Amino acid sequence: MRTATLYIVFLFLFIPFALSLAKGDKPMSFTITSSSFGNGAVIPKQYTGEGEDISPELSWSGAPNGTKSFVLICDDPDAPNGTWTHWVAFDIPADLTALKSGAKKGMPLGHGIKQGHQDFGNVGYQGPMPPRGHGRHRYYFTLYALDCPSLGIPEGAARSKIEHEMQGHILAKTQWMGTYERK
Repeated sequence: MRTATLYIVFLFLFIPFALSLAKGDKPMSFTITSSSFGNGAVIPKQYTGEGEDISPELSWSGAPNGTKSFVLICDDPDAPNGTWTHWVAFDIPADLTALKSGAKKGMPLGHGIKQGHQDFGNVGYQGPMPPRGHGRHRYYFTLYALDCPSLGIPEGAARSKIEHEMQGHILAKTQWMGTYERK
């Protein structure tokens, strides 16, 4: 009896999924991309502290059902003193699917998006600027899909506070990585 019940439950769960795949539907996956540089590629100088120091274009798709906002964190895990935060943006509305290139430190992003303090001590984007001769660093742009419309904290919050408020609300995350080296 128990085996028959499990079999019936399996059929009710699997058949609709199999039929959607048969029609050509594919399960959505949460992804972030950038037209500014390829995943794993060198970040162009204009997006770094040696250039214009503007943010790259980022776009995403496939957010899970129930997503009500996003958080974006850009950091460098190869910094000499541990992970260095370059940008934190939060309360990004769920209906947005991209951030245009061109944001700078202190510049508002619009759409009610708030930004946190990064490790340079400012609010807003500050791009790659590793120490000369320190080798190639990796810069991860991590986007989190959350089940809440707002973290309920003010602009300029510390990354640690933002990450604390995200706990229990993360539905999914995705990353895009670029590299940069100062010679």
